[in-house]
Amino acid sequence: MEIFIKASQFFLSLSILIILHESGHFFLAKLFKTRVEKFYLFFDPWFSIFKKKFGETEYGIGWLPLGGYVKISGMIDESMDKEAMKLPPQPWEFRSKPSWQRLLIMLGGVLVNFLLALVIYSLVLYTWGESYFPTKNITSGIMVDSVAMEMGLRNGDKILSIDGKETENFMLIVHDIVVNDAQTIQIEREGTQMEIEIPEKTIALLLKTEAPIRPRLPLIIQDFAKDSPAKNAGFEVKDKVIAFNGVSCEYFDQFVEAIPGSKNQNAVITVIRNASDTLNMDVLIGEDAKFGVYFDSDYGHFYEEKILSYTFLQSIPAGINKGFRTVSSYLKQLKLLFKPETKAYESIGGFLKIGSIFAPVWDWQSFWSMTAFLSIILAVMNILPIPALDGGHVTFLLYEMITGRKPGDKFLEYAQIAGMVILFALLFYANGNDIIQLLKK
Repeated sequence: MEIFIKASQFFLSLSILIILHESGHFFLAKLFKTRVEKFYLFFDPWFSIFKKKFGETEYGIGWLPLGGYVKISGMIDESMDKEAMKLPPQPWEFRSKPSWQRLLIMLGGVLVNFLLALVIYSLVLYTWGESYFPTKNITSGIMVDSVAMEMGLRNGDKILSIDGKETENFMLIVHDIVVNDAQTIQIEREGTQMEIEIPEKTIALLLKTEAPIRPRLPLIIQDFAKDSPAKNAGFEVKDKVIAFNGVSCEYFDQFVEAIPGSKNQNAVITVIRNASDTLNMDVLIGEDAKFGVYFDSDYGHFYEEKILSYTFLQSIPAGINKGFRTVSSYLKQLKLLFKPETKAYESIGGFLKIGSIFAPVWDWQSFWSMTAFLSIILAVMNILPIPALDGGHVTFLLYEMITGRKPGDKFLEYAQIAGMVILFALLFYANGNDIIQLLKK
């Protein structure tokens, strides 16, 4: 069911973005009296799921969900309609229009995607506001995995700043380290402030790691596993673990380190019950180094969130600001692909990776936030100067406007083919990465 919900959200989000992107091209083409022959959601090689002609345009739904398209008369595009290009230019064709009109038509999809993201972010902030955990509120410090330990961090450290700049949102710490190519982290360890230099290979490792730095959590029992030894021994929900075999053990990372040494043995676990009663509980630890409990992992139960609310007028500049910050962040992430030492190319994902980012339950706030982010990705990727993308057409049009010379149809045809080969290669690579990661799990 979880997979179905994620897939449904991804499919709906993708459909909305494709339709609106292509509408940007469509409406500007119509504005400049350019004929649009087809408007399709998804591609339709050999056949379509649905099609209906209204006026001069055929509207339809293809069976191949790799994007969508509008077929504009007199334009060399993915349809590769060579025969039409051999005929004399007509006034309603794309090739007959002034270069500035053709440029706006090609920019229409990207502009719609970018503006759509700003509108969605503004409405999300107005409707739900914004909440996050300020770094200074994580008073018990951090839990780290092996990658963060290799950086020099330790469980219980309190992060003060990155390269001397405070990171207000705790959940953006790893993001800021990666995209800003951070060199140092300032921390407090056992009451002493110190600076840690980030090793060069850290970025590559962080890109492959999920949540290497998390808030440190106390041990509050939330539920029991089936046939739980702890439940049979008398533990109760909301018991707070404070010691393991007489040694202080107040946090999850301490418990994880302590329990493997007691496999197949009885252990004395000290808990606080009802906020005042201290009890020593005797329990058998199994061969799997577990004793059948689930600890509370909701950060909001232990640390204070900062909640920001916006009026309608306040949400507009806030949404615009968030949109521009997201674009800046995404561009910085793209730059990592051109730094071989980061191995960022190994983290490129396809449909499975994108779909997995959606929430496992239908949450409209999460859905619209993710849709806004994907809209920005679609805008940025489409404006890249790769033939077959909008950015490729824009590049050739800018060349024409600057030099006064229009690239030949044969050149544009070959460029379109080359661009499609590049795009399909990237598509296979990204989705191949997804499959490889899936097989490794």
